Amino acid sequence: MATHPDILRARLEDRADLLEATRLRYRALEKLLRAFFWKDRVRANLELLREVALAQPEVDATLEAVSRRAEAEGWPSGSAPMALLTEVLRLREAVAWAVDRRLIAKKKPELLGEALLQLEEEVLDAGPLLGRRLWAQAVEMLPRNLPELRAVCTAAEVFERVFKRPAPTSGLPFDAAEADELRRALPLADKALETLWSRLDRFDATGRVRAFLAKRARLAPVHPPRSGPELLLHAAFWHDLARSRVKALLESRLAPVEPREEEWPELLGWLAARESSAEARLAASEVLGEGRAGLLEVAAELASLSHARPVGPWNEESAWVRLWTAAQRGRTETGPDMERLRESLRLFIRLRGQGQTPARLFSPEREPLARLPPGSVGDAAEDLPGLVQKAREAASQPRTGRMSG
Repeated sequence: MATHPDILRARLEDRADLLEATRLRYRALEKLLRAFFWKDRVRANLELLREVALAQPEVDATLEAVSRRAEAEGWPSGSAPMALLTEVLRLREAVAWAVDRRLIAKKKPELLGEALLQLEEEVLDAGPLLGRRLWAQAVEMLPRNLPELRAVCTAAEVFERVFKRPAPTSGLPFDAAEADELRRALPLADKALETLWSRLDRFDATGRVRAFLAKRARLAPVHPPRSGPELLLHAAFWHDLARSRVKALLESRLAPVEPREEEWPELLGWLAARESSAEARLAASEVLGEGRAGLLEVAAELASLSHARPVGPWNEESAWVRLWTAAQRGRTETGPDMERLRESLRLFIRLRGQGQTPARLFSPEREPLARLPPGSVGDAAEDLPGLVQKAREAASQPRTGRMSG
Protein backbone atom coordinates (compact mmCIF):
# COMPACT_ATOMS: atom_id res chain seq x y z
CA MET A 1 0.00 0.00 0.00
CA ALA A 2 1.59 3.25 -1.18
CA THR A 3 1.48 6.16 1.17
CA HIS A 4 2.46 9.79 0.60
CA PRO A 5 5.90 10.61 2.12
CA ASP A 6 4.51 13.56 4.10
CA ILE A 7 1.90 11.29 5.66
CA LEU A 8 4.60 8.75 6.55
CA ARG A 9 6.73 11.45 8.15
CA ALA A 10 3.73 12.68 10.12
CA ARG A 11 3.25 9.16 11.46
CA LEU A 12 6.76 9.28 12.90
CA GLU A 13 5.59 12.19 15.08
CA ASP A 14 8.37 13.28 17.49
CA ARG A 15 10.38 10.15 16.63
CA ALA A 16 11.58 11.81 13.42
CA ASP A 17 13.54 14.43 15.41
CA LEU A 18 15.09 11.71 17.55
CA LEU A 19 16.14 9.70 14.50
CA GLU A 20 17.60 12.78 12.79
CA ALA A 21 19.65 13.66 15.87
CA THR A 22 20.75 10.04 16.24
CA ARG A 23 21.89 9.89 12.62
CA LEU A 24 24.13 12.93 13.12
CA ARG A 25 25.58 11.56 16.37
CA TYR A 26 26.23 8.13 14.87
CA ARG A 27 28.04 9.67 11.91
CA ALA A 28 30.27 11.79 14.12
CA LEU A 29 30.99 8.94 16.53
CA GLU A 30 31.81 6.47 13.75
CA LYS A 31 34.26 8.97 12.30
CA LEU A 32 36.00 9.32 15.68
CA LEU A 33 36.25 5.56 16.18
CA ARG A 34 37.75 5.02 12.71
CA ALA A 35 40.43 7.70 13.15
CA PHE A 36 44.10 6.67 13.43
CA PHE A 37 44.55 8.44 16.79
CA TRP A 38 41.06 7.45 17.80
CA LYS A 39 41.70 7.44 21.56
CA ASP A 40 42.76 11.09 21.58
CA ARG A 41 39.78 11.96 19.38
CA VAL A 42 37.37 10.14 21.67
CA ARG A 43 38.94 11.66 24.82
CA ALA A 44 38.32 15.10 23.35
CA ASN A 45 34.68 14.23 22.54
CA LEU A 46 33.51 12.19 25.52
CA GLU A 47 30.34 14.26 25.77
CA LEU A 48 29.29 12.98 22.34
CA LEU A 49 30.04 9.39 23.34
CA ARG A 50 28.00 9.76 26.53
CA GLU A 51 25.10 11.38 24.66
CA VAL A 52 24.91 8.37 22.36
CA ALA A 53 25.27 5.92 25.25
CA LEU A 54 22.62 7.54 27.44
CA ALA A 55 20.14 7.92 24.57
CA GLN A 56 20.67 4.38 23.28
CA PRO A 57 17.82 2.65 25.20
CA GLU A 58 15.31 5.16 23.79
CA VAL A 59 16.86 4.96 20.33
CA ASP A 60 16.70 1.14 20.30
CA ALA A 61 13.05 1.17 21.37
CA THR A 62 12.23 3.77 18.70
CA LEU A 63 14.01 1.84 15.94
CA GLU A 64 12.16 -1.34 16.84
CA ALA A 65 8.77 0.38 16.98
CA VAL A 66 9.23 2.27 13.70
CA SER A 67 10.56 -0.84 11.93
CA ARG A 68 7.49 -2.84 12.97
CA ARG A 69 5.15 -0.10 11.80
CA ALA A 70 6.95 0.31 8.48
CA GLU A 71 6.73 -3.41 7.80
CA ALA A 72 3.07 -3.65 8.84
CA GLU A 73 2.02 -0.67 6.71
CA GLY A 74 4.31 -1.43 3.78
CA TRP A 75 6.17 1.87 3.66
CA PRO A 76 7.84 2.44 0.23
CA SER A 77 11.60 1.83 0.35
CA GLY A 78 12.25 5.06 -1.52
CA SER A 79 10.34 7.31 0.88
CA ALA A 80 12.22 9.78 3.05
CA PRO A 81 11.10 8.19 6.37
CA MET A 82 12.25 4.75 5.20
CA ALA A 83 15.54 6.19 3.97
CA LEU A 84 16.07 7.80 7.38
CA LEU A 85 15.22 4.58 9.21
CA THR A 86 17.49 2.51 6.96
CA GLU A 87 20.44 4.86 7.37
CA VAL A 88 20.10 5.03 11.16
CA LEU A 89 20.00 1.21 11.33
CA ARG A 90 23.08 1.00 9.12
CA LEU A 91 24.96 3.58 11.18
CA ARG A 92 24.01 1.82 14.38
CA GLU A 93 25.55 -1.39 13.11
CA ALA A 94 28.65 0.47 11.98
CA VAL A 95 29.08 2.12 15.40
CA ALA A 96 28.48 -1.20 17.18
CA TRP A 97 31.12 -2.88 15.00
CA ALA A 98 33.63 -0.09 15.64
CA VAL A 99 33.03 -0.16 19.39
CA ASP A 100 33.40 -3.94 19.49
CA ARG A 101 36.67 -3.62 17.59
CA ARG A 102 38.05 -0.93 19.93
CA LEU A 103 37.11 -2.58 23.22
CA ILE A 104 39.98 -4.38 24.93
CA ALA A 105 37.92 -6.40 27.41
CA LYS A 106 37.34 -10.01 26.38
CA LYS A 107 33.82 -10.02 27.79
CA LYS A 108 31.98 -7.27 26.00
CA PRO A 109 28.50 -5.93 26.86
CA GLU A 110 25.68 -7.01 24.60
CA LEU A 111 23.90 -3.63 24.69
CA LEU A 112 25.46 -0.83 22.66
CA GLY A 113 24.86 1.79 25.38
CA GLU A 114 26.74 -0.28 27.97
CA ALA A 115 29.54 -1.01 25.50
CA LEU A 116 30.00 2.72 24.85
CA LEU A 117 30.28 3.47 28.58
CA GLN A 118 32.84 0.67 28.95
CA LEU A 119 34.80 2.13 26.06
CA GLU A 120 34.79 5.49 27.85
CA GLU A 121 36.37 3.86 30.90
CA GLU A 122 39.03 2.11 28.83
CA VAL A 123 39.95 5.32 27.01
CA LEU A 124 40.27 7.26 30.26
CA ASP A 125 42.21 4.43 31.90
CA ALA A 126 44.71 4.51 29.04
CA GLY A 127 45.51 8.16 29.72
CA PRO A 128 46.68 10.76 27.18
CA LEU A 129 49.11 9.54 24.53
CA LEU A 130 51.84 12.17 24.98
CA GLY A 131 50.78 13.76 28.26
CA ARG A 132 48.47 16.72 28.60
CA ARG A 133 48.01 19.72 30.83
CA LEU A 134 45.99 19.17 33.98
CA TRP A 135 43.08 21.35 32.89
CA ALA A 136 42.79 19.51 29.56
CA GLN A 137 42.76 16.20 31.40
CA ALA A 138 40.06 17.49 33.76
CA VAL A 139 37.91 18.54 30.78
CA GLU A 140 38.22 15.03 29.35
CA MET A 141 37.41 13.31 32.65
CA LEU A 142 34.41 15.53 33.42
CA PRO A 143 32.10 15.80 30.40
CA ARG A 144 29.27 18.21 31.04
CA ASN A 145 26.57 15.58 30.57
CA LEU A 146 27.62 13.45 33.53
CA PRO A 147 24.44 12.79 35.57
CA GLU A 148 26.27 13.53 38.84
CA LEU A 149 27.51 16.85 37.45
CA ARG A 150 23.98 17.85 36.54
CA ALA A 151 22.75 16.84 40.00
CA VAL A 152 25.36 18.83 41.90
CA CYS A 153 24.76 21.88 39.68
CA THR A 154 21.05 21.70 40.50
CA ALA A 155 21.89 21.67 44.20
CA ALA A 156 24.41 24.50 43.79
CA GLU A 157 21.70 26.71 42.29
CA VAL A 158 19.81 26.43 45.58
CA PHE A 159 22.92 27.16 47.68
CA GLU A 160 23.87 30.21 45.61
CA ARG A 161 20.36 31.65 45.63
CA VAL A 162 19.99 31.31 49.41
CA PHE A 163 23.47 32.26 50.63
CA LYS A 164 24.59 34.81 48.04
CA ARG A 165 22.15 37.45 49.27
CA PRO A 166 22.95 39.46 52.45
CA ALA A 167 22.20 37.53 55.64
CA PRO A 168 19.51 39.07 57.90
CA THR A 169 20.59 40.52 61.23
CA SER A 170 18.05 38.33 63.03
CA GLY A 171 16.14 35.23 62.07
CA LEU A 172 17.02 32.56 59.56
CA PRO A 173 18.50 33.41 56.14
CA PHE A 174 15.85 31.26 54.45
CA ASP A 175 12.11 30.63 54.66
CA ALA A 176 10.29 27.33 55.06
CA ALA A 177 10.18 26.62 51.31
CA GLU A 178 13.90 27.30 50.93
CA ALA A 179 14.63 25.18 54.01
CA ASP A 180 12.91 22.29 52.24
CA GLU A 181 15.04 22.92 49.14
CA LEU A 182 18.20 22.95 51.27
CA ARG A 183 17.07 19.80 53.06
CA ARG A 184 16.96 17.97 49.74
CA ALA A 185 19.94 19.70 48.09
CA LEU A 186 22.53 18.98 50.79
CA PRO A 187 22.53 15.15 50.61
CA LEU A 188 22.13 15.32 46.82
CA ALA A 189 25.26 17.47 46.52
CA ASP A 190 27.20 15.37 49.04
CA LYS A 191 26.58 12.18 47.09
CA ALA A 192 27.17 13.72 43.65
CA LEU A 193 30.43 15.41 44.65
CA GLU A 194 31.70 12.23 46.25
CA THR A 195 31.06 10.37 42.99
CA LEU A 196 32.73 13.08 40.89
CA TRP A 197 35.87 13.22 43.03
CA SER A 198 35.99 9.41 42.96
CA ARG A 199 35.76 9.55 39.18
CA LEU A 200 38.86 11.75 39.07
CA ASP A 201 40.67 9.34 41.39
CA ARG A 202 39.58 6.46 39.18
CA PHE A 203 41.03 7.87 35.96
CA ASP A 204 44.03 9.80 37.32
CA ALA A 205 46.33 7.52 39.27
CA THR A 206 48.74 10.38 39.97
CA GLY A 207 46.12 12.37 41.90
CA ARG A 208 47.39 15.58 40.31
CA VAL A 209 44.11 16.46 38.58
CA ARG A 210 42.09 16.15 41.79
CA ALA A 211 44.63 18.16 43.79
CA PHE A 212 44.65 20.83 41.09
CA LEU A 213 40.86 21.17 41.11
CA ALA A 214 40.49 20.88 44.90
CA LYS A 215 42.83 23.84 45.35
CA ARG A 216 40.86 25.96 42.86
CA ALA A 217 37.52 24.95 44.41
CA ARG A 218 38.25 27.24 47.38
CA LEU A 219 38.16 30.31 45.11
CA ALA A 220 34.89 32.14 44.49
CA PRO A 221 33.69 31.77 40.86
CA VAL A 222 34.19 34.94 38.81
CA HIS A 223 32.34 34.00 35.62
CA PRO A 224 29.56 31.61 34.56
CA PRO A 225 30.81 28.00 34.33
CA ARG A 226 30.91 26.37 30.91
CA SER A 227 33.14 23.29 30.89
CA GLY A 228 32.77 20.25 33.11
CA PRO A 229 35.59 21.24 35.51
CA GLU A 230 34.20 24.78 35.79
CA LEU A 231 30.79 23.35 36.68
CA LEU A 232 32.42 21.17 39.33
CA LEU A 233 34.40 24.08 40.81
CA HIS A 234 31.32 26.33 40.86
CA ALA A 235 29.21 23.70 42.58
CA ALA A 236 31.96 22.70 45.04
CA PHE A 237 32.47 26.32 46.15
CA TRP A 238 28.79 26.94 46.88
CA HIS A 239 28.41 23.52 48.48
CA ASP A 240 31.28 24.23 50.90
CA LEU A 241 29.92 27.69 51.66
CA ALA A 242 26.43 26.33 52.29
CA ARG A 243 27.77 23.62 54.60
CA SER A 244 29.78 26.12 56.66
CA ARG A 245 26.81 28.52 56.95
CA VAL A 246 24.40 25.74 57.90
CA LYS A 247 26.86 24.33 60.44
CA ALA A 248 27.36 27.72 62.10
CA LEU A 249 23.63 28.42 62.12
CA LEU A 250 22.74 25.07 63.71
CA GLU A 251 25.48 25.34 66.31
CA SER A 252 24.37 28.81 67.38
CA ARG A 253 20.72 27.76 67.69
CA LEU A 254 21.27 24.38 69.32
CA ALA A 255 24.25 24.94 71.63
CA PRO A 256 25.41 23.17 73.74
CA VAL A 257 24.11 20.15 71.77
CA GLU A 258 26.27 19.43 68.71
CA PRO A 259 24.09 18.54 65.69
CA ARG A 260 25.26 15.58 63.61
CA GLU A 261 25.58 15.97 59.86
CA GLU A 262 22.96 13.34 59.12
CA GLU A 263 20.51 15.38 61.24
CA TRP A 264 20.99 18.62 59.33
CA PRO A 265 18.22 18.15 56.72
CA GLU A 266 15.52 17.49 59.34
CA LEU A 267 16.78 20.24 61.66
CA LEU A 268 16.62 22.85 58.90
CA GLY A 269 12.93 22.24 58.27
CA TRP A 270 12.13 22.22 61.99
CA LEU A 271 14.00 25.47 62.74
CA ALA A 272 12.20 27.14 59.84
CA ALA A 273 8.88 25.97 61.30
CA ARG A 274 9.89 27.38 64.72
CA GLU A 275 10.25 30.82 63.15
CA SER A 276 6.50 30.98 62.63
CA SER A 277 5.43 28.91 65.64
CA ALA A 278 7.39 28.31 68.83
CA GLU A 279 5.18 25.25 69.43
CA ALA A 280 6.60 23.39 66.41
CA ARG A 281 7.86 19.97 67.49
CA LEU A 282 10.82 18.06 66.13
CA ALA A 283 9.41 14.76 64.87
CA ALA A 284 11.22 11.52 65.63
CA SER A 285 12.47 9.58 62.60
CA GLU A 286 14.97 6.93 61.53
CA VAL A 287 17.73 9.52 61.90
CA LEU A 288 16.38 11.18 65.06
CA GLY A 289 15.19 9.00 67.91
CA GLU A 290 12.56 10.25 70.35
CA GLY A 291 15.09 11.03 73.07
CA ARG A 292 17.51 12.73 70.70
CA ALA A 293 14.71 14.89 69.32
CA GLY A 294 13.86 15.89 72.91
CA LEU A 295 17.45 16.92 73.63
CA LEU A 296 17.53 19.09 70.53
CA GLU A 297 14.24 20.72 71.52
CA VAL A 298 15.65 21.51 74.97
CA ALA A 299 18.79 22.96 73.37
CA ALA A 300 16.82 25.11 70.94
CA GLU A 301 14.61 26.44 73.74
CA LEU A 302 17.57 27.24 76.00
CA ALA A 303 19.49 28.92 73.17
CA SER A 304 16.54 31.08 72.14
CA LEU A 305 15.98 32.12 75.78
CA SER A 306 19.61 33.08 76.32
CA HIS A 307 20.44 35.38 73.44
CA ALA A 308 18.24 38.46 73.72
CA ARG A 309 14.88 39.74 74.88
CA PRO A 310 11.93 38.29 72.96
CA VAL A 311 10.42 40.35 70.17
CA GLY A 312 6.64 40.53 69.79
CA PRO A 313 4.02 38.56 71.73
CA TRP A 314 5.64 36.10 74.09
CA ASN A 315 4.41 34.03 77.00
CA GLU A 316 6.98 33.12 79.66
CA GLU A 317 4.80 30.44 81.18
CA SER A 318 4.47 28.71 77.79
CA ALA A 319 8.24 28.85 77.33
CA TRP A 320 8.82 27.03 80.63
CA VAL A 321 6.21 24.42 79.75
CA ARG A 322 7.84 23.80 76.35
CA LEU A 323 11.24 23.48 78.01
CA TRP A 324 10.01 21.02 80.60
CA THR A 325 8.02 18.97 78.05
CA ALA A 326 11.09 18.65 75.86
CA ALA A 327 13.17 17.65 78.91
CA GLN A 328 10.70 14.87 79.67
CA ARG A 329 11.00 13.68 76.10
CA GLY A 330 14.80 13.56 76.20
CA ARG A 331 15.32 12.36 79.78
CA THR A 332 16.46 8.85 78.79
CA GLU A 333 19.28 10.06 76.55
CA THR A 334 22.89 9.72 77.60
CA GLY A 335 26.22 10.91 76.32
CA PRO A 336 28.19 14.16 75.96
CA ASP A 337 25.28 16.22 74.63
CA MET A 338 23.12 15.32 77.63
CA GLU A 339 25.94 16.21 80.04
CA ARG A 340 26.48 19.57 78.35
CA LEU A 341 22.77 20.37 78.62
CA ARG A 342 22.68 19.44 82.27
CA GLU A 343 25.77 21.55 82.97
CA SER A 344 24.16 24.54 81.24
CA LEU A 345 21.12 24.24 83.51
CA ARG A 346 23.33 23.87 86.61
CA LEU A 347 25.27 26.97 85.57
CA PHE A 348 22.08 28.98 85.24
CA ILE A 349 20.89 27.83 88.66
CA ARG A 350 24.19 28.94 90.24
CA LEU A 351 24.39 32.27 88.42
CA ARG A 352 20.75 33.10 89.00
CA GLY A 353 21.34 33.43 92.70
CA GLN A 354 24.16 35.89 92.02
CA GLY A 355 22.10 38.05 89.71
CA GLN A 356 24.48 37.47 86.78
CA THR A 357 22.17 35.84 84.26
CA PRO A 358 21.12 37.75 81.13
CA ALA A 359 17.92 39.79 81.43
CA ARG A 360 15.89 37.63 79.08
CA LEU A 361 13.39 35.02 80.16
CA PHE A 362 14.55 35.54 83.72
CA SER A 363 13.53 39.18 84.10
CA PRO A 364 12.60 40.14 87.72
CA GLU A 365 9.85 42.52 86.56
CA ARG A 366 7.03 39.98 86.56
CA GLU A 367 4.89 37.86 88.83
CA PRO A 368 6.42 34.66 90.29
CA LEU A 369 5.80 31.65 88.09
CA ALA A 370 3.65 28.76 89.20
CA ARG A 371 5.36 25.48 90.06
CA LEU A 372 5.08 22.53 87.71
CA PRO A 373 2.39 19.97 88.59
CA PRO A 374 3.27 17.88 91.69
CA GLY A 375 4.91 14.57 90.84
CA SER A 376 5.81 15.76 87.36
CA VAL A 377 9.51 15.99 88.15
CA GLY A 378 11.59 12.83 87.92
CA ASP A 379 12.72 10.99 91.00
CA ALA A 380 16.32 12.03 90.40
CA ALA A 381 16.70 15.76 91.02
CA GLU A 382 19.69 15.79 88.66
CA ASP A 383 17.87 14.33 85.65
CA LEU A 384 16.92 16.70 82.85
CA PRO A 385 13.32 17.44 83.96
CA GLY A 386 14.53 17.86 87.55
CA LEU A 387 17.13 20.43 86.52
CA VAL A 388 14.54 22.31 84.47
CA GLN A 389 12.34 22.43 87.59
CA LYS A 390 15.23 23.76 89.66
CA ALA A 391 15.98 26.40 87.02
CA ARG A 392 12.34 27.44 87.05
CA GLU A 393 12.37 27.75 90.82
CA ALA A 394 15.58 29.76 90.68
CA ALA A 395 14.04 32.10 88.13
CA SER A 396 11.10 32.68 90.43
CA GLN A 397 13.32 33.93 93.28
CA PRO A 398 14.10 37.67 93.67
CA ARG A 399 17.49 38.66 92.25
CA THR A 400 20.40 39.38 94.54
CA GLY A 401 23.79 40.94 93.88
CA ARG A 402 24.92 42.44 90.60
CA MET A 403 22.84 41.99 87.45
CA SER A 404 24.34 42.01 83.98
CA GLY A 405 22.67 42.23 80.59
